[in-house]
Amino acid sequence: MTTLLIDRIDYLATFDDQHHEWRDAAMLIRDNQILWAGPRTEKPDLPVDETLDLSGHVVMPGMVNTHHHMYQNFTRVMAQDDPLFPWLNTLYPIWARLDDEAIYLSSKVAMAELLLSGCTTAADHLYMLPNGARLDSQIQAAGEMGIRFHAARGAMSRGQSQGGLPPDNCVEKEDHILCDAERLIRRYHDAGRHSMLRLVLAPCSPFSVTPELMRDAARLARRHQGVRLHCHLAEELDEEDYCLAQYGMRSVAFAASVEWLGEDVWFAHGIFLDDEEIALLARTGTGIAHCPSANMRCGQGIAKVRQLLDAGVPVGLGVDGSASNDSSNLFLEARMAMMLQRVAPARYRSEAPGGRGGFGGDPGALSAREALILATRGGARLLGRDDIGHLAPGMSADWVAVDMNHLSFAGAQRDPLAALVMCGPFLASQVMVNGRMRVRDGQLLGTEPAALIREHARVMMRLYQ
Repeated sequence: MTTLLIDRIDYLATFDDQHHEWRDAAMLIRDNQILWAGPRTEKPDLPVDETLDLSGHVVMPGMVNTHHHMYQNFTRVMAQDDPLFPWLNTLYPIWARLDDEAIYLSSKVAMAELLLSGCTTAADHLYMLPNGARLDSQIQAAGEMGIRFHAARGAMSRGQSQGGLPPDNCVEKEDHILCDAERLIRRYHDAGRHSMLRLVLAPCSPFSVTPELMRDAARLARRHQGVRLHCHLAEELDEEDYCLAQYGMRSVAFAASVEWLGEDVWFAHGIFLDDEEIALLARTGTGIAHCPSANMRCGQGIAKVRQLLDAGVPVGLGVDGSASNDSSNLFLEARMAMMLQRVAPARYRSEAPGGRGGFGGDPGALSAREALILATRGGARLLGRDDIGHLAPGMSADWVAVDMNHLSFAGAQRDPLAALVMCGPFLASQVMVNGRMRVRDGQLLGTEPAALIREHARVMMRLYQ
């Protein structure tokens, strides 16, 4: 066993059950778990093997990204002004050229971005697997990068000829999807505490799969401990229209009809939910991954995060696709989440007597700390984890440190934690995942970013040619 002392922390935010925050703090780590965290004056007198001085740093739990499409970093800044369905139709033909090498390299690029910006756990929704590409290559990339990973075996099975949105050459046969999902679960899934790799079953959306695949995937997942379910839902008004036309019901009712509500389910986006649907999600423990940047990028709308939280719906954050964000930075996503709730409609004023018209927001709708809770504990809850998301004895040693000695933080000493949301931009100084340093002094360990960028560019040119 090895013991690491993180000493002289300028500001430590644990996000534990008591919401402890301390100045002049320390933390003890033994192997891959936190042994103790608190004020330096109360530090246990234990022998340590190594000491890391983090004077001038803010330390907080590693963040949890609950929705991503990593392969999309090959198509950044494309279809810049399109709503979702035209945006998808523009990009599907390019994504149809992906192969195993493309999946592997795009995953490494996205994971490097996430680690450098303080994310230690990521879930990726990979629903494009053409040309023999397999989820195995993304799992290999996660192992090499040292990020805690929830690999979502996504799928599309309903092409245009069957009334779906994606082209027929982008879909798979449903028996193959289910057989491959079973193979992946048996080979890779680790439901144990401190697990570095878990599997998720993730049919893409109501407009790209059949109800039969949704139901079969749910039943398959529930035959295995800790395998969760993920899907896009209530992301777009066109999606609601599709569900009404195709199934005679809205998207949440459709999800219920195919056994897709429960504590083991989380949906991406959930923008177009009414009060009854929000209450249903709360009663069933069904979660929402909020992706504010992507929702703004495609002009979709503002998710009712404040209302979801007040109702008791589990909510986390996701950066979403690298072609709809077009970044992979959870600090920026937390900032966007906070800001967007402050301008979200509080009530429709034009119907009130003497109303001014338009919408009115609430400047205190979501605080900086609440945004960071979504990025940590909120995400851990969506992924079904009781071992990450906050810093306390027995928790996984996943944490991030940010050096406050930068111009962007000048004047923010009164509340260094809020500064991580309200100031910036910046990258993490130190990042540890499962007791192993992945970023040290701002440098990614084990991967040379310049070489990775060159390889990524080479494959991108091949895809476009």
